[in-house]
Amino acid sequence: MNLYQQRALEGASGVELTVALYDGIIRFMREAAASVDQDDVSARRRAVKRAMHILIHLQATLRMDIGGQLAETLAEFYAATFALMLQASTECSKEKFEKAVTHVWVVREAWRKVAADPYLAEKTAAEMRRLEQSAAVKPCHTSIPDHPRDLPSAWTA
Repeated sequence: MNLYQQRALEGASGVELTVALYDGIIRFMREAAASVDQDDVSARRRAVKRAMHILIHLQATLRMDIGGQLAETLAEFYAATFALMLQASTECSKEKFEKAVTHVWVVREAWRKVAADPYLAEKTAAEMRRLEQSAAVKPCHTSIPDHPRDLPSAWTA
């Protein structure tokens, strides 16, 4: 990571950091797909390993006690994406890598919309503060919906 990227991430919110992690998964999956075309096994494995590490991190930081159904949905999404990446790697399937990219992109876009909308970001932050006060827990990315359809109707009205 260059200095510019490092400085950009230092001031990022939790949602923006989550979007950056999704960007990393997408970048590494694209690298893996390209390595299939180049018949570069070592580059494919390296790219898949990096993407899987990001998924594992996202999975490990889920807070089921805060996120409830949304966290469970994300956990299932991460597990399915992990399995798809593993399958793509073992089968040397560019198509499956691209399918993983497509799925991750959809969820990434939902996170990006939340990050870009000050109203949603404020609602999310307010909800997080309320949950922290009631449960005395640390904030994490799981209190934010993974897809716009999961937003409470009051947020999207």
